[in-house]
Amino acid sequence: MTTETRARNRTASRNAPAGPSPFAVKGTALPPAKFTDPDITAKGEPRAQVPLVKLDTLWFNTGTLCNLACASCYIESSPTNDALVYISHADVAAYMDEIATEGLATREIAYTGGEPFMNPEFLPMLEDSLERGFEVLVLSNAMKPMRRHEAALLALREKHGDRLTIRVSLDHHTKEAHEAERGPRSWEAGIDGLKWLGSNGFSIAVAGRMLPGEGEADERAGYAALFAAENIPVDAGDPMRLVLFPEMDEDKDIAEITTACWSILDKDPAQIMCATSRMVVHRKGEPAPRVAACTLIPYDPEFDLGADLAHASAPVKLNHPHCARFCVLGGASCSA
Repeated sequence: MTTETRARNRTASRNAPAGPSPFAVKGTALPPAKFTDPDITAKGEPRAQVPLVKLDTLWFNTGTLCNLACASCYIESSPTNDALVYISHADVAAYMDEIATEGLATREIAYTGGEPFMNPEFLPMLEDSLERGFEVLVLSNAMKPMRRHEAALLALREKHGDRLTIRVSLDHHTKEAHEAERGPRSWEAGIDGLKWLGSNGFSIAVAGRMLPGEGEADERAGYAALFAAENIPVDAGDPMRLVLFPEMDEDKDIAEITTACWSILDKDPAQIMCATSRMVVHRKGEPAPRVAACTLIPYDPEFDLGADLAHASAPVKLNHPHCARFCVLGGASCSA
């Protein structure tokens, strides 16, 4: 997506932040020789890859349209960006049918966007996922699009209990940093939505970020104080309930991951997100959804693994800056 399109998308939102993201990655520009060859790094070393161990989590991107236009949204969601169009309930159901037909050991169905609750078919696909017995994770900003469905969500909570988890994006434990990223009037609405979920007994989590120079301990302490003050039932010390994501910027320099890095970093490829997950996206202009290797890289054709799950089990070559910064060096995963 061009810089002009990105700027147009962001200025289209009344909630668009006024300036650059306070979470922006600091560093030099990525050298053009890096992440160009799927098999060999710029230094001529063999590039690492990750095999699919099992499809534990299948993600669906419900579409890139969102009620906000955040300053550093990795997928460039906004009120006008439909680069990923709304996925249909019928398409989601077909992939869940394939899970059953193929006997895949999929435990969790997860939904992201954009804002999933803006998709007009989201509630039917959410209910279908739960009725089929999956654990379900929904990433939301907990603002007006979600609140329009309070009655339906309460019914799902009553019927399915903690198999439904809603993870709310609260970028920082301070209003100033959160709204510098998400725009004015986003803090109170997000906090209110989070409090509504908590007071009604939903399984909830929070996704946060660390400002440059902040440490994890200080960050968790800040969220803990916020949750206590607002009576939000989230344990800030639990990494599954307060997920702190590393920052991403594909234009900033980062080390490429080689086959030798696994032993150097004492990491197992099975720990990396693409060892256990895939994401289904429907790109604008394409006749049907496709399976992407990663939730973070929905547009790159190199990470397109085909139209169905049966052909999406190929190893993933770590040929993108997000592979290094977020997953391997950052140790992060979008899944619960």
